[in-house]
Amino acid sequence: MTTAAGWLNELNTYYTPTTTQFNGARGHRASIESRLNTDLGVSEMFEIGSLRHGTGVYTYSDADYLVALKGFRPTSPLTMLNKVKESIQGRFLNTAIGVRQPAVVCTFSDGIVEVVPGYPSTGSGYWIADPTGGWMLTHPKDHNAWVNSVNNKHDGAAKKLARQLKVWKYGRNVPVSSCYLEMRAAKHMDGESSYSPLWDLHSVLKKLQGNSLAALNDPTGLGSRFTAYSSESSKADALSKLSRAVSRAEKARALASSGDHESAIVQLKLLFDR
Repeated sequence: MTTAAGWLNELNTYYTPTTTQFNGARGHRASIESRLNTDLGVSEMFEIGSLRHGTGVYTYSDADYLVALKGFRPTSPLTMLNKVKESIQGRFLNTAIGVRQPAVVCTFSDGIVEVVPGYPSTGSGYWIADPTGGWMLTHPKDHNAWVNSVNNKHDGAAKKLARQLKVWKYGRNVPVSSCYLEMRAAKHMDGESSYSPLWDLHSVLKKLQGNSLAALNDPTGLGSRFTAYSSESSKADALSKLSRAVSRAEKARALASSGDHESAIVQLKLLFDR
């Protein structure tokens, strides 16, 4: 019989993307970079996001890139985003391209590419559009290194937990930032001495509920805070769904502890909408 912990492990395996799954989307990188460099000037372009971090979710994650532009940073990030959108649209005339801060989203027939434009900071990091308005400073390379360090300390547990939170987000249509969930999962595991799948799933969800999805200080101490949502209506919706998730995770943990793994798995299936 499959245990509840075993079911969680199977869930994680199922939603782990293959190494070639996003090759189609990634294949557009060179053309995008070339066009933006011609129109706006590019100092560097590199992959970021869940696929790069190893926390991508099968059928849901996109190929994400940060493109550092040359020149002066405008007062409004929307000016930058619209210029990048217009430039890429000029290259891919029949592709649906739109702005969803902080990214320009390109919906190709073989995959979705999200381009996050920004400007290098005078110190380190990059200024990108803040989903809640204005500019925010981000250090994606340092964030990736920090998550990797926590993940290595727990033999891959931080990224397993991050992927589970993202599967919940997508399965239950929870309006919460994937990046926020990943950093919260790593932050939780950074404070733990060991990993217990059901215990840690319930614990991290309970922490999210306890702090009402509050913004997270950059664990590296370098950049802006990580925000969970873009509007108060999104927050209310997310907290409502989070409350149900906490309840189901708590029941699953208790049932598994008593040896009733079959009923525990029922609760996990409700949590993830499986």
